[in-house]
Amino acid sequence: MTNLAVSEALPRAKPRLPLPPLVDLLTEVHGYARLDNADDQPWRNDDSNDWVVFLPGHGKGNAETADVAVILPELVRALHPRLSPAVAGEAAERALLARTGMMSLPALVFLRGDALLGSIPRVRDWDDYVQRIAAILDGGEA
Repeated sequence: MTNLAVSEALPRAKPRLPLPPLVDLLTEVHGYARLDNADDQPWRNDDSNDWVVFLPGHGKGNAETADVAVILPELVRALHPRLSPAVAGEAAERALLARTGMMSLPALVFLRGDALLGSIPRVRDWDDYVQRIAAILDGGEA
């Protein structure tokens, strides 16, 4: 078998795609916390607030990531002051995925103290977000 035949037989690694610039605006313009490390968990010592963490899907290049990055500030404003928002860096995203189980990305994960309240994967319409978030924060996963 020639080198060319061997290289054609091996599966090609998917290229890692960058996140849309809108994700950086969440931390740079809106001032959301950025969780760079797996152990960045500001909600653990904050039983008085509900946290929403945006898992953008690092390296996946999902077109819905930009949509969720636009929708999230509107959700935070609509639910103010109930939600403390954060954006997961790659290590924090992996840690949260391990805790929540595999899910479609991008996703919003809701936490309070030590409790994982629920999550909403992918893009939803506005009413669906509002209903699901209300159910998650009020104690019943949507």
